[in-house]
Amino acid sequence: MFKKILPIFGLLFLAFQIHAQRNVILIIADDLGSDYCGFYENHLDTCKLPNVRRLLARGVRFRNAWSNPLCSPTRAGILTGRYSFRTGVGNAIGGAGSAVLDTAEITIPKLLNRYTPNGIAKANIGKWHLQSPMPNTNLILPNRMGYDHFEGNFTGMVNSFTNWTKVKNGVSSNVTTYATTETANNAISWIKTQGNKPFFLWLAFNAPHTPHHLPPADLHSYPNLSGTAADIAANPKSYFKASVEALDHEIGRLFDSLQALGKWENTDIIFIGDNGDEASTSQNRGGAKGSVYQEGVSVPFIISGPSVVNPNRASDALVNTTDLFATILELFGHSSWESQIPTNKPVDSKSILPILKNQAADIRSWIFTEVFKNPTVAGDGKAMRNKAYKLLDFDNGTQQFYQIGVDPTEDRNLLSSTLSADAISNYNYLCTEMANLVGKSGFCSLTTPTKDIAAASEKLRIYPNPVVDFIALEHAQGDEVYRVLNGLGQVLYAGVGIQKQNLSGLAAGVYFLEVVGKERMVLRFLKR
Repeated sequence: MFKKILPIFGLLFLAFQIHAQRNVILIIADDLGSDYCGFYENHLDTCKLPNVRRLLARGVRFRNAWSNPLCSPTRAGILTGRYSFRTGVGNAIGGAGSAVLDTAEITIPKLLNRYTPNGIAKANIGKWHLQSPMPNTNLILPNRMGYDHFEGNFTGMVNSFTNWTKVKNGVSSNVTTYATTETANNAISWIKTQGNKPFFLWLAFNAPHTPHHLPPADLHSYPNLSGTAADIAANPKSYFKASVEALDHEIGRLFDSLQALGKWENTDIIFIGDNGDEASTSQNRGGAKGSVYQEGVSVPFIISGPSVVNPNRASDALVNTTDLFATILELFGHSSWESQIPTNKPVDSKSILPILKNQAADIRSWIFTEVFKNPTVAGDGKAMRNKAYKLLDFDNGTQQFYQIGVDPTEDRNLLSSTLSADAISNYNYLCTEMANLVGKSGFCSLTTPTKDIAAASEKLRIYPNPVVDFIALEHAQGDEVYRVLNGLGQVLYAGVGIQKQNLSGLAAGVYFLEVVGKERMVLRFLKR
């Protein structure tokens, strides 16, 4: 009798192991904003995504998800849980002068290995784009940052989807298989080798990033595309949508493999875009990839799988792609990850698990994004929003402010008109939170000089602030020239003697006082 029971016990134990095993796959689409996803409220044109849609019934779709405006900063933020001003990666990496991700950063796979040494398989398959490929010894860096296995393109894009360089654990080779297909093939092959070992797979496709090369005919539904350079240049959106269809097809093949391997039911799958659409395929009025406007940072964001309680939900919670750091660690059961973070490397990530478990509606009161280049360019800046309002603070000293809850396309800059009491309260809240976050005194403040003011002149200030009729300046030198500007940059007053200028006729709102003396300064003030 005992001999008959033993095999049954063994089968039950194996079944328990398989059921208890928890895997996580993070799928990143390159340059896909939520506006091309028909399951998002802000979609305009749509791409066919039947396989991505398979995640919806088992998951939570996040309506208010932000990434960084560019791919390297988004990837650095997910991998470390830290905002760009902390990692130094504020731009797409490329060229000798680019800031790259420090290999000393604490990453998801490093922590997984610290908690469960060799207990969780960890792979990064697809696009890396976090360090320079030169010298060649850098090609092993993904492995040194915690991954057991790396296989994909090291740089920001493939020059040809059918003739490209792949790096596998530090060794490069030429590949002629269509890049999206090759990436899916590599992911499926790696998963098959893991047996019943739990795994974390970072799966970063190149599609639909440029170049919008024509996919193989069996992967899309656009038979009239010739694939010539001239046709691609003339019809970028059609090629973009064909690329997205091919991506979805290969994601579906991955999903089918998970089901065939018996891993579908115990695998949590996260699907995101790394930033908005690039300029040639953007559907909206401005912004696009590289911009802190909505078009640059609003991305599809779905978490689906066995960890989701009461699935098939849409959430209005504010979430950053940076929040995936804490979320992935906690999906593997490591809720005490904060104890592993040194005080000199603060992590900004907040776990989304309470929303997945249907235990909370929100995890944070604001989300943040930024972009910065060296040298700085127009559009560099930071943005923060809560549920109702969004503040954009550009590095050139200008600001924009939107009631994003009712103006999601950012058509009406509130700083160009009279602010309501509610708008003023939210403006001050977001300014204060942004200043506290970046740790700069006076940043985005109505009561102190901006960060553009030279240190020697920091005592110059407007008082009282808000202003009712006349501006009073503390520590003015008396020989300065002044300009008062509105939020659109229009000059409302120019000359000397600003303290004698009656401003009572100005509408209530936020204005800027430019002071030109020995040095140029810009101060913000509120008019009541």
